[in-house]
Amino acid sequence: MKKPKISVIIIGKNAQDLIKDCLLSVKWADEIIYLDGGSTDRTLEIVKDFKVKVKKQKEKKMDFAAWHNQGIEESKGEWIFYLDTDERVTPELKKEILEKINSSENFAAYAIPRRNILLGKEMRFGGWWPDYQIRLFKRKFLKSWKGKLHERPVFEGELGYLKNPMLHFTHRDLSSMVEKTNQWSEIEADLLYKSGHPPITWWRFLTAMGREFWQRGVKLQGWRDGTVGWIEIIYQMFSRFITYAKLWEKQNNEKSRNL
Repeated sequence: MKKPKISVIIIGKNAQDLIKDCLLSVKWADEIIYLDGGSTDRTLEIVKDFKVKVKKQKEKKMDFAAWHNQGIEESKGEWIFYLDTDERVTPELKKEILEKINSSENFAAYAIPRRNILLGKEMRFGGWWPDYQIRLFKRKFLKSWKGKLHERPVFEGELGYLKNPMLHFTHRDLSSMVEKTNQWSEIEADLLYKSGHPPITWWRFLTAMGREFWQRGVKLQGWRDGTVGWIEIIYQMFSRFITYAKLWEKQNNEKSRNL
């Protein structure tokens, strides 16, 4: 059996509204692997209509690095490409990827720009563009992924950059945004707590939220994205507040136990 040239790895859970278009955008790949986190909706039913290898995520707790590393173990391709369920590969990007993996260039990995669509609007400011993501790797150079929440690849060799972006339909509605913030903030607060973060005081809330406003709203000019830009700026300030509030709660609970 001929070894696949490129393996696409998709990690997800309960993505019935997203998975079909995601798979259609990479149906040209030699191998597609879907790592499922225990979907209870129609995701797995939809996946059956495609030529996809379905595997269960070994790590049950949220650990993106572990899931990405499992993708390396499960795949067979000379090249590995990671794609999220809310992302799409355009025809132009497909062409460029195939050109790169069949060229004589010696890059170990490639970063790909993303066009981020938030609440139906493509974002161009506030740090949303070009939003390069390192997703395409030559297998022999990819060592592992590190980081429980904000995962990052460890690889040997030079990094190249692709020109054509992938599409990212992030934050499709406010309800899902709040749900994701509640989930991710818990993990982030736990990591900060275990790292020995200084005690949270009232002024730390203000400075953290202030830094978020300055970075996204002023320095990166998020306001230029109009109403959605302002919603995102304020929402990120709220998200930072929730993370610090949960960290405060963990620290306060520790004090109570030590009384």
